[in-house]
Amino acid sequence: MMEQWGHFTLTVDSDGVAVALFSRPPVNAVSIAVYEDLVRLADRIDGDPAIKAVVLTAPDESRAWCGGADLNDFVGMDPVKRKARYEFINASLPRFAAIERPVIAAINGPVVGIGMLLVGLCDMRVAAENARFSCPEIDYGLVAGGAGILALARMPEAKVREMLFTGSRFTARELEPTGYFNYVVPREDVLAKAMDLAKTIAGKSLPAIVARKQACLATEGRTWTDAYLQAQALSGGLAAGRDGAEGVAAFLEKRPARFGDA
Repeated sequence: MMEQWGHFTLTVDSDGVAVALFSRPPVNAVSIAVYEDLVRLADRIDGDPAIKAVVLTAPDESRAWCGGADLNDFVGMDPVKRKARYEFINASLPRFAAIERPVIAAINGPVVGIGMLLVGLCDMRVAAENARFSCPEIDYGLVAGGAGILALARMPEAKVREMLFTGSRFTARELEPTGYFNYVVPREDVLAKAMDLAKTIAGKSLPAIVARKQACLATEGRTWTDAYLQAQALSGGLAAGRDGAEGVAAFLEKRPARFGDA
């Protein structure tokens, strides 16, 4: 069975494993429409007792598992528009996080910006050893919002801050010692490893799976949302400055940013 939910293709096999394929060429950038799709996808998954585990991945040909926010959405952005955008996002991401099935990220390509948050909101992570991870918001004169979820995943604070302050990219193999991933494997083995994990889970009782997911969320609390909201407030203020607009324009125009510290 295959269904299309916006930019996601959902396939459910006879074992109870759903594969959600995120495809928005060329780099799987996240637009407002993608957030809408995430909510619809979450509702679809929770409403189907045949689904017991979910694997979230990207097409093999995609240039990224998730290339971050679609910066075209930020052109002409001011604090009022950014606040409205954040309000919409803030109603979408918690719904994705609260899916009542374990979600396994099968990461077969680069993960950037908001992609780090999506990966972190998954219950488990299987990554290609050469997949790169980065929080480049500081290069655009902005503030990354996903730091709270990295802390929640117990990534060492020193490494989190290095990522946030430098915007540098790290491979999954380089980040493996942080414990952020369940498995780091060759790219060609990512989906198979994630599917094996999902099939093991799918062999359990659905009521127990749902209860376990709810208990995990209750144990974690909502500290990541608090951190995300704070980062949004800071980044929203930066939208009024020249550097915020310059960082976005430079990326879209494929040139170095000329920050004036304003």
